[in-house]
Amino acid sequence: MAVKDMLEFADVLRLNLEAAIKEDADWYNRFMPLSQMILELVINRSLIRMIQQVIDEDGSVKDSASSALRKSRDQVRMLEKKLYQLMDSIIRKDMKEASFLEVSNVEGRWCIKSGSNQLTSFKGLLLSSDSGTGSILEPLSAVPLNDELQRARASVAKAEADVLLMLSEKMQKDLDDIEKVLNNVIQLDAINARATYSISFGGACPDLYLPKDMDGYFTVESSEKNDSKASNTFTREWLLYMPKAYHPLLLQQHRQNLQKAQKDAKNATAVSAVEKAHPIPVDLFIDRKTRVLVITGPNTGGKTICLKTVGLNAMMAKSGLYVLSAESAQLPWFDYILADIGDEQSLSQSLSTFSGHLKQISDIRSQSTNRSLVLLDEVGAGTNPLEGAALGMSLLESFADGGALLTIATTHHGELKSLKYSNGAFENACMEFDEVNLKPTYKILWGIPGRSNAINISEKLGLPATIISNARELYGAASAEINEVIIDMERFKQDFQELLYEAQHHLMLSRNLHEKLLLARRKIVEHRSSQRNRKMQEISKAAALARSALHKKVRHLRAYLVKSSEPRKTNKTKLVASDQCPTGDNSGNTTGSRSSTAVEIKTQSPSVRTELPQVGDTVHVSSLGRKAIVLRVDRSKDEIVVQAGIMKLKVKLMDIGT
Repeated sequence: MAVKDMLEFADVLRLNLEAAIKEDADWYNRFMPLSQMILELVINRSLIRMIQQVIDEDGSVKDSASSALRKSRDQVRMLEKKLYQLMDSIIRKDMKEASFLEVSNVEGRWCIKSGSNQLTSFKGLLLSSDSGTGSILEPLSAVPLNDELQRARASVAKAEADVLLMLSEKMQKDLDDIEKVLNNVIQLDAINARATYSISFGGACPDLYLPKDMDGYFTVESSEKNDSKASNTFTREWLLYMPKAYHPLLLQQHRQNLQKAQKDAKNATAVSAVEKAHPIPVDLFIDRKTRVLVITGPNTGGKTICLKTVGLNAMMAKSGLYVLSAESAQLPWFDYILADIGDEQSLSQSLSTFSGHLKQISDIRSQSTNRSLVLLDEVGAGTNPLEGAALGMSLLESFADGGALLTIATTHHGELKSLKYSNGAFENACMEFDEVNLKPTYKILWGIPGRSNAINISEKLGLPATIISNARELYGAASAEINEVIIDMERFKQDFQELLYEAQHHLMLSRNLHEKLLLARRKIVEHRSSQRNRKMQEISKAAALARSALHKKVRHLRAYLVKSSEPRKTNKTKLVASDQCPTGDNSGNTTGSRSSTAVEIKTQSPSVRTELPQVGDTVHVSSLGRKAIVLRVDRSKDEIVVQAGIMKLKVKLMDIGT
């Protein structure tokens, strides 16, 4: 049934994927290489149906599996019914004995159990007898039926074995495919478990890369999507970059405590207290040139937690898990992650604490490569401070010279803090300590070493002033000066961080303002374009109206010109004479008693121009009744083109005057 369930699951998974790909072909590439793994599964559906037909849900063989099995089981049921009726009749035969008689089954044989020290009225075989619990007898009348029942049960077992053998032979033919399905389902289950864990804890997909030593810088080759030949080599700014990284076990413990508080608490106060106890993340920013990071700080300050956070997240990334960090986490692919954390003291091997650490570090040094991550907790501890510091410096320098890609070490030795100032492959960091509340903050301060707080803490805890002053004198003026320098560096670091946060805030404001300006500019351009289009539409509309009006005016003018070019009637001069002819006197004057003055009446019209005008001359157009300027002269047609105001028109020479 387990094989059947697995094959059914794989079959349904493949059918669902095929349906998704049929609906959207991009699903195939989106699930690669899992889609290829699932579609390659070979499922024998006839085997699934056969198992369903033969095996019941509880794992037993069904009666319908074979005719022999059905016949044998029917015989068993019949014999058991007969034996039950026989036993019931024997017990009921003597009512006095019925109170202490009961049916029992011994190794598949039906028997009767009697009370202690009681005699039975039936004959039977004594199977067992105990003075305290009574006797078990097999009635003689039940012996043949019990023997036949045993033979029937043996037939049932043989029939079941034949059915299971048939199934086994059927499965044997598909054993390779079934084994491949099993391995693929196991792999898919592991992938699903990693995805479920990563999503439930809100992890980030890490940017893993293979580091290569090229001209002293760590670079990585990356290929563009869908183009295996295209590659681009670029220099990374960080060797390891994990903002707001959490220790996975601390985060899981906090989640369990919160769930328990939400389940058990009667009020919200307890839940709020657990929520405030949320683990504090650490920011891990390691420059690409750094090969050894030295972390210093007080006890219980979180140094070891930092080591384990880096190591566990690196292991999670190698295992296909999301790292418990903010987005854009970046870390190299370490071939080995080697750690010396904790007390390696062993009485059985006669190893002290110091010897145990040395043996562990020696093994790490021999196994590490230039792509390994090495984590060393309290390096150089467990022996004389001067010798331990010297040995620790030598070990770290050997790892910096190519013993590992990245080494992170915690220490209390002040001498190791100075390695940064003599070797560029070293970097310092320290765990911040709240001197006001006398407790660690579990935050990392980068670029500066931790300073000793023991004397200051002792002073604030109320240790006598004489002891404090003597301790400071024994500690030495030089060490005090170093501590003062460290204090100044811490203050400078805090000021720098504040200025950095302020600059980031202003940068964010500037970006927002820049985005708003771009938006306003885009709106202005769109408004200008819309106004321009609107203006052009209005101009086109006005031009169309003007053209229509001009065409109408031109038609009227042409009709007028056609009408005015028809032959005109000649104006005649009429003479008005007197009733009598004129007479003259002796003096030569014309006189008469009744005379009238002859008057010549003429129509007033402008004089007709007989010569052709020239371009640019001003002429009088009779049809318009106004002056116009000659633009063109057509001698063949006796026409000219004139312009009167904004109008241009053709007129005959006879229509113009001087």
